[in-house]
Amino acid sequence: MKTAHRKAGWLLVAGLMATAAMPAVAADAKRERLGTLQDGTVIEAVTLTNGKGMTAQVMTLGAVLRTLEVPDANGKSEDIVLGYDTPAEYLANPQYFGATVGRFANRIAKGKFTLDGREYSLATNNNNVNHLHGGVLGFDKRVWAISSVKSGPEASVTLVYRSPDGEEGYPGNLDVTVIYTLNEQNELTIEHRAVTDAPTIANITNHSFFNLSGAMAPTSATDHVLTFHADRYTPVDATLIPTGELRPVEGTPFDFRRPAEIESRIRDGKDEQLRIGQGYDHNFVVNGASGQMRSALHLYDPGSGRRMELLTDQPGVQFYSGNFLDGTAIGKGGVIYRQGDGLCFEPQVFPDAPNKPDFPTARLNPGKTYKNKMVLRFTAEPR
Repeated sequence: MKTAHRKAGWLLVAGLMATAAMPAVAADAKRERLGTLQDGTVIEAVTLTNGKGMTAQVMTLGAVLRTLEVPDANGKSEDIVLGYDTPAEYLANPQYFGATVGRFANRIAKGKFTLDGREYSLATNNNNVNHLHGGVLGFDKRVWAISSVKSGPEASVTLVYRSPDGEEGYPGNLDVTVIYTLNEQNELTIEHRAVTDAPTIANITNHSFFNLSGAMAPTSATDHVLTFHADRYTPVDATLIPTGELRPVEGTPFDFRRPAEIESRIRDGKDEQLRIGQGYDHNFVVNGASGQMRSALHLYDPGSGRRMELLTDQPGVQFYSGNFLDGTAIGKGGVIYRQGDGLCFEPQVFPDAPNKPDFPTARLNPGKTYKNKMVLRFTAEPR
């Protein structure tokens, strides 16, 4: 009898110890109706929340990262991505705020590419010269379907969209998946996947504009300190199409291999590339092997103490310093977004890759899966 009681006691203690060792399930995902478009289409949102004061809201229109609240050095959480207050504004005033862009993110020269001997023509929706971010009705303007919402140790939402053969001029039916996952380490992971039933091209990424001081901050994001793990970048012609050169950053305003304030470099009018882009709108060649997760950059805001690290498995990251925010976009809370108020870092294959045989390929064949995984890791440092 004593042995039985002793055994029961051991089981009770072991159970309590196992319970104590299990991490608390803090990450939560909540699905809700966000609003409607003019044609009556319902737009939904899923809000991911962890136990560390971080939240991310994703909406079905454009698979957009609509809000991203991150704590500062004092523990105060604030939304750090630019955007609009209502879904309808994302269509009425397109700026690609937080959007999933594709089929081909970035530019394709003159809206043309050749695949297996056949030339394809796409919309020249970038100053009537080049193709940009998938065309007139790219992924950013499509309503995606929510296929999965999960809470638990990690909170996630999975969205899907089928791009039919011929949509915006692209060949093949393309089934696209985007997964947003928030964990307890204040990491937001964004995974893009796609499969096709015919040879095509794919280059899908997220187009969030970051201001670590806050989306409604009265200060520009160009006062942030940037470290870029890139020894080379791809210079562009007058229409922002890469020339094909992989140019060393050394000795140029593109050298962020050591931490530097963006503002201290962006106004260098002696640099032709900065004059062409009216700032930074260039692809940086990320050091390390493409296909493997590695750190691409660190962004630090001295005012809030927030630090963001971007990890990617892609060969390049497009750095866009918000050069064409001209005060016509009235964003969250009625704030006027001006040049430099947000910074984009878009992991991807190189711009115009379908027309540059020496660039990493954007080709996707049946039976293969396109993958683009990025991790946004946030910390805060005392000021």
